[in-house]
Amino acid sequence: MHKETAQPPLPEHELVATSSTVVHTNRWMTVREDKTLRHDGAQGIYGLVEKPDFALVIPYADGGFHLVEQYRYAVKGRYWEFPQGSWEDKPDADPIALARGELAEETGLTAGTMKPLGHLFEAYGYCNQGFHILLATDLTAARPTSTRPRRA
Repeated sequence: MHKETAQPPLPEHELVATSSTVVHTNRWMTVREDKTLRHDGAQGIYGLVEKPDFALVIPYADGGFHLVEQYRYAVKGRYWEFPQGSWEDKPDADPIALARGELAEETGLTAGTMKPLGHLFEAYGYCNQGFHILLATDLTAARPTSTRPRRA
């Protein structure tokens, strides 16, 4: 009797990579293509974008929030958003230090208190990038170093 060596069963709805190929890389991201194996034995291909985490800052003062208007190339438009960003030269930067830096750069504000609220993933269907959410309060105004702040 012939016995096949079976791999342990995979949990339902999970994939494992059987191989991975980097198809593009630059200083901001890496794009890979993984050959995958599903729990039912079906093989496939999965495209994945790897990017470092960023900080999203929610500046709150006097019953309102400070927003910045940014042009976003991928969606070809200007949009209101909370200050956010990452440091390409320090992808593993401390989230609070990163949040303080982005807040100052984009709004000119400094926060007396920076409270971590959690961590989420931006687009986990195709990207591993997450973001730290921080509430900035006890704000002091200075001069922004880039875009102009707006209050909503």
